[in-house]
Order: sequence, then structure tokens, then C-alpha cells
Amino acid sequence: MPEKWDFWIDRGGTFTDIVARRPGAGYLSHKLLSENPEQYPDAALQGIRDLLGVAKSDPIPTDRIASVKMGTTVGTNALLERKGDRILLVTNEGFADVLRIGYQNRPRLFDLDIKLPTMLYEQVVELAGRYTAQGEERTPVDLDAARLGLQAAYDDGIRACAIVFVHGYRYTAHEKAVAQVAEAIGFTQISTSHQVSPLMKMVGRGDTTVVDAYLSPILRRYVDRVAAELGDARLMFMQSNGGLTDAGLFQGKDCILSGPAGGVVGAVRTTAMAGFKKIIGFDMGGTSTDVSHYAGAFERAFESEVAGVRMRAPMMHIHTVAAGGGSILHFDGARFTVGPDSAGANPGPACYRRGGPLAVTDCNVMLGKLNPEYFPKVFGPNGDEPLNRDAVVEKFAALADEIAASGREGMTPEAIAEGYLTIAVENMANAIKKISIQRGYDVSEYVLSSFGGAGGQHACLVADALGMKQVFLHPLAGVLSAYGMGLADVRAMRERAVEAVLDDGLMAQLTDALDELAAEGLAELDGQEISQDRISILRKVHLRYQGTDTALVVDFADKDSIISAFEEAHRQQFGFIDTSKAHVVEAVSIEAVGAGEPAVDVVLDAAGGGRVDTMPPLAIVQVYMSGAYHDAPVFDRNDLLPGDKVSGPAILREDTATTVIEPGWQAALTHVGHLILTRIQPLPKRVAVGTEADPVMLEIFNNLFM
Repeated sequence: MPEKWDFWIDRGGTFTDIVARRPGAGYLSHKLLSENPEQYPDAALQGIRDLLGVAKSDPIPTDRIASVKMGTTVGTNALLERKGDRILLVTNEGFADVLRIGYQNRPRLFDLDIKLPTMLYEQVVELAGRYTAQGEERTPVDLDAARLGLQAAYDDGIRACAIVFVHGYRYTAHEKAVAQVAEAIGFTQISTSHQVSPLMKMVGRGDTTVVDAYLSPILRRYVDRVAAELGDARLMFMQSNGGLTDAGLFQGKDCILSGPAGGVVGAVRTTAMAGFKKIIGFDMGGTSTDVSHYAGAFERAFESEVAGVRMRAPMMHIHTVAAGGGSILHFDGARFTVGPDSAGANPGPACYRRGGPLAVTDCNVMLGKLNPEYFPKVFGPNGDEPLNRDAVVEKFAALADEIAASGREGMTPEAIAEGYLTIAVENMANAIKKISIQRGYDVSEYVLSSFGGAGGQHACLVADALGMKQVFLHPLAGVLSAYGMGLADVRAMRERAVEAVLDDGLMAQLTDALDELAAEGLAELDGQEISQDRISILRKVHLRYQGTDTALVVDFADKDSIISAFEEAHRQQFGFIDTSKAHVVEAVSIEAVGAGEPAVDVVLDAAGGGRVDTMPPLAIVQVYMSGAYHDAPVFDRNDLLPGDKVSGPAILREDTATTVIEPGWQAALTHVGHLILTRIQPLPKRVAVGTEADPVMLEIFNNLFM
């Protein structure tokens, strides 16, 4: 065991989760509200103080800390709320509006009032200067105009600039020259497109560069503040691509999925220990739900859209929906909706004792699935009070009166809460369908790896909605994203545009390009003190059919193997291959991987285990499930032994989460503390509600929507 403490932290939108590995004594976990200004200025640093037993006013004893590995939503929240730094965009003459024009996509075809996303940059400087696609310098860059424009923006208080030129990903001289001018003037953040996203397609490359300039300063301020309190302790941050990097190398473009990426790593590593090879990651937190697909390799998106902004940077393929524990419940006089707005950590849901609105968490409190007596007492102004069920009951009663007054049939508060919960569950199930069923994967062959503070409360319902039969919950499921920070590898990724037809003559060029990128990746890892024997290099080719714009990423090998892998992936995703078209290499990339911590869980003593529903419960509580109240035993997960089984309806409480076992489900504890939930009764058939259905049509409906 280590001689010093290691801290692995996920700073989420509602809660900050911490897993600490202490010297010689295993793991500790801790959970704090991310925003609690009356109690502490920063939840991550306060969590470290709490676990080390240090008062708020005392400095952190950094000599006791070996490393801190962290994922943060600081950049993500700044992007969502449009609270980044003021930005100047520098581009070619005539291209001031290229990012606003974009690709002219219409994601909502029938909207009459189209609302364009706000641009992140505040001012634009257009400069004469142009390279052709073949590298001919048609017009030299006007550096005198650059000095005037950059100086005017600097005098106006702007300190960050994004430099994006046509074909700048390949012909970099103009961008470099303007960057030197900006540096001489005093700009503190200079993002050039050839460094941020060295790939073709000016719009995606430009947006990514602007995002980097927009978020890097706020991210740097946060990193510097944390680093200042941690002294010489090693500080690393999780990147969107699922790899750790040194705090000094952490950039704005790599922070968007910093927290969720740690969850994917944690889910994959821990579920593999239980013998599962195909998983659907289900990470439900306080603000949103993140879902992911894994079938032997991490899936990444190299072009995506986040918060209305196009990004061309490698990110974990994660689909997010606004259905977290803090998602606000709405009634517009005719229908129920959940989210997308969230109560967050402050004020939080109504039960948080801060005057917040009704949210998904309140539904579970109303239904008895969350019992204040068995939930952490971290609420109220002083952070020491239990959940407030009385406030929840009062607000649901008022909502029932509002619904009755609207002319609809009267509903009980419990039925209303369950209705909202059903909507939230369907939103999450639909998110999973997007990353699985809609891409040709059969989710019935997968296990649902549930984690996040709210995951265990809804996992059975989500699995039912998808026809999945098993759910996996790790002992640290409630803080698994934080645990994933500790299990993640250190990664450095490099990309280079190619844009050439794949033939025998191109193979040597691809090999040389990959060797050069690999050398850059190795140098970055070497600078982070990663020993050579722990480093591996993954080489990839981004291939597409000529005349199309969707590249698929396959392993680099000989030409025939590359084409074969591409066709297999193309058939999987699109259902066909086209042997009449040539194959175009859009780009090549490498991933330098420095192996991280092994995931090893402690084997539990099985003596006395094997009981089935005979364990003495902490209490018997009333829980509203499937339209009726049930007597449900409450068990402490720490009191269960390997082989013990608990049949639903029941509730398992633990230090970091609550797991609700719905009717028809059974939970079994394995020898390493893994909780496996299994469907032991047939799934309930879905019946059309509110209609006198024809018996034959009703049978067809049931068969289709089992």
C-alpha cells in the first residue's frame, strides 16, 4: 500500500465525489455538495481536508499527499452558461461569419422560429493573407493590420484570442506569425487551430479553437487555485478522451467531458472484473445522465456538438440527457415534463432545505424510495440536516390541487410522482437506445453498469424499459466516476490530416506520419515521468468512402486489413458496404498510453453467506411501486455477505448511494462485494392506457412493446 494519500475526485454539477486511498488501510469515500458557499469555497479541497481531518482554516498538509487525480465540470459549466473569457477571433478576410453560418444544418426541421446558438467570440479581426489547398501562398498575411486589430482588442480588455485561417491545419505559417504578434502585445491565451485541432473542415476546427480560447483561461485559474493549495503533490486532470494528463497540460478543448469520462473508465474496469464484456454505462447524477456503450474498446467521437458548439477533438462517445436527480418537474396545464433545467446543488430539489423546486429526487422521496432516516445528513444552511420529506409532501399536494383545477382527472400525489419518474426513466432509456439500438447493438445481450449518486434508484426501471435482464453495481457505484479517475491511464493523443486515397503507395507515408506522431506522444508521457515499460502506442486510421464525409476509425495494419476492418465497421453502423468506391484516409492518429492503477477489489469473507431474504432488515418501510404501496425491507449493504440474495421490493442503503430493488428483481452479493441485480420475473407488458383497445390490436401492441 502507498505511504501517502491518493485522492481521486469527480467535481460534478450537484455533488463532488471523492475516493481516497489512505496509507495501509484501503479506500475511503466522501461526498459533498459542489456548491455550498456558506460552508466552503471549493468542494474538492474541502473534501481533502475532511478526509485528512484538517480544519477549514488550516492549510492542507501536502507532505501527506502523493497525488490528486481529478475530473471537473468547471469548463463544462462555463460553456453551458456562457461564462468563459472574452474572445477575439482572428481569421481570413471575408470569413468573419464562417462560424455563424456553419454547415447550415437544421436539426429541428419544423421550427419556424430558428434560434441560432450564441457565438463565443466577442470581436473579429479579418486579415488579408491566403494559402490555397495545395499550399501556394496567394497573399502574404498582413501583420500590420494584425497588430492594429489585436492591439485595439487588447486595449478593450480582451486577453484571449483564437486564430483560425483557411487551410491552417496544414499550412501553418500565417497562424504562427499572427500568434507571435498577439504574444508580443500581451495576450495571455492564444489558441491556434493547427495546434488545437490539426484536421480539415474549417468550421469544426474553428469552433474547437474558439472553445479552447474561451475555456482555457477559466480552467487555468481553477487549476492554479487548486495547485496552490496542494503544493508539490502531483496534480492530474481527466481529459474528455478518457486519459489523465498533468495539470499544466490540461486545455479547454479537453475538459468538456472531464467528469463523465472518468465514469466510463471506472465502469469498464470494474465491470470487467465481474466477467462482463459488453456493458451499457448508466451514470445518473444530480444534473444529468450520461450513457455509454462498451464492447471491448473505448468508443470515441472525433466530431461532436456540445452545448450548441461544434467540436473536433477526441472525446469519449457519451450521450447526455438532462435527467438527473435535480431535473425540475414542470406542469404546463396540460402535460408533465422533466427538465431540461436543473435545480443543481444550490438551491437543489425541494427536499434539500434550500427552498428549491420539485425535482426527480423529490419523486423518490415522495414514493418512499429515499428515506431521510437512511440518507446522509448534509443539507440545510449548515450542511447537517436530513432530507426534508414534509416540504416534498406539501409541494406534491399543491401540485395535485393545481392538476385538479386544470380540469384533468384528479391524481394522488404518489401517482403524480410516479408519473414524473416514468417520464424521466423513458428519457434515460431513449438516450441508451441512441448509443446502442440505433447503432445496431442488441441491448438484451448487455449488462447495465449503473453508477452515480442516483443510478441505483432508477437502474431496475431503466433496465425494464429496455428489456435488459442484469444490472451491475460496484461497491463504489455512488462515487464510481471518482474511482475511475484513479483507475485511468495517462494518455496523449495526436492527429494529422492526410486526405489521400488509400493505395500501396500511401502506406509508407502513413507509417512515417504515425511514427512522427508516436514520437510526440512518447515525449509528452516522458515529461510526466511515465516509465517506458508502462507505455504502449495505439495507431489508428480515419477512413471513409470517397465522396462521403463520415470517417470511421480502425486500427493501422496492412492495406487489406485496414479495408476489411473499415468495411466491417461500416456494415455494423450503416448496414451496407460499397465496393465501387475508393477508400480515402482522412487522417491518422496515435494514442500513447501510460498504464494506470490496476482495478483489484478485496475478496470478502463468505462465512455465513448464502441467505435468501432471511437477513434481519434495518426496518420495514412503505414504498410506492407499480401503482401501489408495498412493504419493503431496508438493508445495509455492509451487513450483507457474499451469496446473500434480496428480492424486490426492497431498498439497499450504503455510504455513497441508495439502491432500489423493484418488484420482479433480485439482488445478489458476490465474493468481492459486487451487487448483481437480475430480473427473476417476466417483464410486465405495456398496455395502452385510456383507450378501449381491440383485443387483437392490444395483443399486437403488447408483443411489440414488451
